[in-house]
Amino acid sequence: MKKFLFVAVTGLALLSSCGDENKTDGAVAVELGKSYGPVKVDTSKSVTLDEMLSSFEAQKDEMEFTFKAPMVEVCSKAGCWVNIEKENGETFMVRFKDHFTIPTKTEVGTEAYFHGRAYWDTVSVELLRHFAEDAGKSKEEIEKITEPKFEMGFEADGITLVKK
Repeated sequence: MKKFLFVAVTGLALLSSCGDENKTDGAVAVELGKSYGPVKVDTSKSVTLDEMLSSFEAQKDEMEFTFKAPMVEVCSKAGCWVNIEKENGETFMVRFKDHFTIPTKTEVGTEAYFHGRAYWDTVSVELLRHFAEDAGKSKEEIEKITEPKFEMGFEADGITLVKK
C-alpha cells in the first residue's frame, strides 16, 4: 500500500510540475561542471552505468548509487527528467527528487554524474502519456500508449553535468 501511495503521489507531483513551462527558462545556459539538485554529487564514488545496472538487477531492492552516463533525452517542457540508454538499447528514466530541474536546452549526449536511488516502478498509462507529451511525441504516438509499464526507475537527488 505504501509503495502504491508513493507511486501515485510521485505521479501527481510530476504531472503538475512538468507542465509548468515557466519553471525552467529555456534560455538558461547549460554550464558544464554545474550541479543541480539538493545533494552535491561526490564523483569519486561513481560506478559505471553497467556496474550500477548489474548490482541493482542482482539485488531487486531499492539501492543508492552514483553513476556517470550520457543523457539520450531531456524533458523539453521543464527539464524535470532525463532518459538514459542501457547497453541493450532500452532506456530508463531519471526523475528529479523534490522537482529540481536542469536547463531544457541541455543537449542530448551530454554526460552527467547522477546520485540517487534505483527502484522498480509501475508507471501508469496517464504518466507514460504525460512523459511522451513532454518529449514532444505526436498525438498518434501518445494515443498508442495503452498499457502501464513495470520498469526500473531512478530518482536523482543530485546531478553534475560534465561534458558534451
